[in-house]
Amino acid sequence: MKLTSILPLAALSSAFVLPDEQVISQIAIESHRSARSGFDKLPSKNQIVEKFEESYGKIENTVDSAVKCSRHALDAAIDYAAETGNDFSKKVQQTGFDASSWLDTHTDLGHHGHHDKPNQTVYQLIASSKYTTKLAAAIDEYPDLVVLLNGTIANYTIFAPVDSAFEKIPDDAPKPSKELLKKVLLYHVSPEFYPAAKVLVTHTVPTALTVDTVGIGPQRLSTNIGLKGLTVNFYSRIIAIDIFGTNGVIHGIDSLLVPPPNVADIITLLPASFSTLELGLTKTGLLGPLNDTSNHYGGTLFAPSNFAFQKLPTKVAAFLFSSYGEKYLKALLEYHIVANQTLYSDAYYAAESVDDAKDKIPKGIFHIDLPTALQGKSLAVDVARYGRLIEIKVNAFARVSIQDGIAADGVIQVVSDVLIPPKRIDRMTRHWQGEELTVDDLKERLEPFVEDVEL
Repeated sequence: MKLTSILPLAALSSAFVLPDEQVISQIAIESHRSARSGFDKLPSKNQIVEKFEESYGKIENTVDSAVKCSRHALDAAIDYAAETGNDFSKKVQQTGFDASSWLDTHTDLGHHGHHDKPNQTVYQLIASSKYTTKLAAAIDEYPDLVVLLNGTIANYTIFAPVDSAFEKIPDDAPKPSKELLKKVLLYHVSPEFYPAAKVLVTHTVPTALTVDTVGIGPQRLSTNIGLKGLTVNFYSRIIAIDIFGTNGVIHGIDSLLVPPPNVADIITLLPASFSTLELGLTKTGLLGPLNDTSNHYGGTLFAPSNFAFQKLPTKVAAFLFSSYGEKYLKALLEYHIVANQTLYSDAYYAAESVDDAKDKIPKGIFHIDLPTALQGKSLAVDVARYGRLIEIKVNAFARVSIQDGIAADGVIQVVSDVLIPPKRIDRMTRHWQGEELTVDDLKERLEPFVEDVEL
């Protein structure tokens, strides 16, 4: 089975987080076809919110009623989703892939009903549900996980794959190692409390999976409202929400979540969007070091798409990809690479020390200067965050058009323009703002950083 068929790759923004190849070799998830959507008839933000509130309220009320009738809350929530034909997700399918265009903190999701006090832990809810028997069996293989999910150290959030998610694994798929399976299970658990209302205004969620390659901080999940409705990592659909336990909350999902591959692997796996970037990284010898996690501790790649490269003047593009321009291309691409600092849209990990690792980016305007691989040059990044509405600009010009490509060794932020280093004019540093760019101007900006090599 080809790796590119594992998840829907037809649109980059609807399948950005790809499973790790090692995981896929042991847990082969069947491919899913993305639903087609008519972008010519997108509803307004208010219409979307109203439809979402309607479905959200129905699910919450049903769960409340089930609890009062002594039915199992997790079973009731999943039963309701099936009975209504997954109305919850269908109501938000029509939003298109960019949820930040529609939802922000000024949206009032209203009161979500009263919940009776739960009397079971999140583990007990999973273990006693008829829909999560396979997940419960997997967790039972690890006594420390059972203790964790029965404990009160934190209010946990569990993205619980239902039994049908495990049925997507082919019968002839090799059994994963215990170590690998534990990592997969930890990737479904967050040590923080994320009820559905919080998920809706969140882009990334920290998990219980810690890795050495992402920087000081846990591996994260991405949450999205897109073509398939409310999803995790773009492909796993949330089918039941807000099943509360005494020590956290459970959301049911329809596909297993698998840890993502490295940044360089993601770029290679998406040629329709990044073939030009991959070519440049390969020609300049940067792809290998980018993929070598021994030389960096987390990181952020501001990745120009193929379209961004097409916006460069023809002569500039031809020069950069010529043999003479190769050393300038290398310097230019180094300006897009930030090592040891992982900047998500709503979280920031710095590798220097735990004290420097900001778990969350505050609401409002957040500014940070990120040092790049181009010696002495930094990127000025501004994050404007108001609930789920998050805009990121680089050097006050280039917009991050697709946010939070979660990777094993950092994150990818897709930029709408190739980032051009600033130059000094009248003793002041002037950032490039999209004005006409010539080959001579580009060479002037990059000349101090190019290697003096024979061509």
